[in-house]
Amino acid sequence: MSKHGGVGGGVYGLGFLGAVVYYIQTATGFGDGVVGVLKAIVWPAFLVHKLLQFLGM
Repeated sequence: MSKHGGVGGGVYGLGFLGAVVYYIQTATGFGDGVVGVLKAIVWPAFLVHKLLQFLGM
């Protein structure tokens, strides 16, 4: 196991927790909460997609 992982996992973890809290607070039902947790798992993909759209790539 490598001990040189950097801080990427920590940043992703904090972002994941923040996204879960946000999506669960704004959910109006159980189904919305489940979808929110799934969105929280893949939030970096949404971020990169929007960034690339903004940059016109």
